[in-house]
Amino acid sequence: MSKVVAPKSLPAPAAGPVDLLIVAGEHSGDEHAARVVRELLVKNPNLKICALGGPELAKAGALLLHDLTATSVVGFVEVLKHYSYFKALFDATLRWVASHQPRAVCFVDYPGFNLRLAAQLRARGLSVQGGGKVKLLYYISPQIWAWKPRRRFSMARDLDAMAVIFPFEPDCYADTKLPVEFVGHPFLAPDYSAPVRHDPAGPVLLLPGSRTQAVAKIFPLLLAGFAEFRKADPDARAVVLYPSEEVLAAARKVLAQWPPLAAAVELRANAGSTAASAVLTSSGTMSLHCALAGIPGAVVYKTKTLTYWLGRMLVSVEFIGMANLLLKEPMYPEFIQGAATARALARQLRECTADELRRERTRAQAVKLRALLAQPVVGTAADWLVRQL
Repeated sequence: MSKVVAPKSLPAPAAGPVDLLIVAGEHSGDEHAARVVRELLVKNPNLKICALGGPELAKAGALLLHDLTATSVVGFVEVLKHYSYFKALFDATLRWVASHQPRAVCFVDYPGFNLRLAAQLRARGLSVQGGGKVKLLYYISPQIWAWKPRRRFSMARDLDAMAVIFPFEPDCYADTKLPVEFVGHPFLAPDYSAPVRHDPAGPVLLLPGSRTQAVAKIFPLLLAGFAEFRKADPDARAVVLYPSEEVLAAARKVLAQWPPLAAAVELRANAGSTAASAVLTSSGTMSLHCALAGIPGAVVYKTKTLTYWLGRMLVSVEFIGMANLLLKEPMYPEFIQGAATARALARQLRECTADELRRERTRAQAVKLRALLAQPVVGTAADWLVRQL
């Protein structure tokens, strides 16, 4: 994350009560929340919605108080390095809620920040659970089914309602008082447009992540694997999708260290639909896009050594890739830390582009994954929010 100064205060909204404050700290959360806001404003154009989020929420019609997506980090070491920034923003957000008293706050994923904020809003008597007037809602549950499951009890203490995107998640909260509703996965919504698609004749897709720190760690590994792969196929081409100008700048910086690949690797804004024959991807949201599209590939992950080992002590899951976790099988083989060698990743690319059995298996797993997510819902996330306001 580049040097960013947290605001001492957040902008005041226009005169009149605020209906909803949305807090979404990731690019994916910004996109999901923006879809909900667009639908909300169709249902009720008079709603006043403010947001700590990103450019998609702003385009959807929310008043953007601060761009959280430009400053998101992950990992224990990384968060500690930027503690003063997050503390200042956290305090400014608490003051804003106390001053403007929105009818509701809707937290979107981003649990490290959002769950602490919910707890403080209750502790300070601002939220309904704390004796105040502000309802606290949550859209897209933290993955309590993967790690730190006991969070559900503090969440039930602090929150008024939750909407989840995986059909099995309501059962994860069955032993709490928290009302939880499955509202469908946004990638299966009727208006969803997939950003990627499988084409055996397409380029290789390299997806180092949506955070600059992840790009710095993971992109060199992807490029090394692709460079090794090109030794047997010098005409191979790759596409890198970037979600923001910050990630583009970070990707350019890494790619500049690989002059032989300059003409073979295209940096492309994540818009429209990109065809790919295979993918090397970080473990984030884009890996699920690729899995649903049936693109064969592998997950690559690397972070600071201390962050990795601390995570190993706290997280007890067999996989880190979302598709693998949901399917409970390795749709995408995972290459973590030292296992992510150029030779290993090049071998994966060769299999994905040349082995028809590998492609057929990926297509079958994509069908299975889609069926797992495609369960009936009572209403959309926007319908759920309307009922809460």
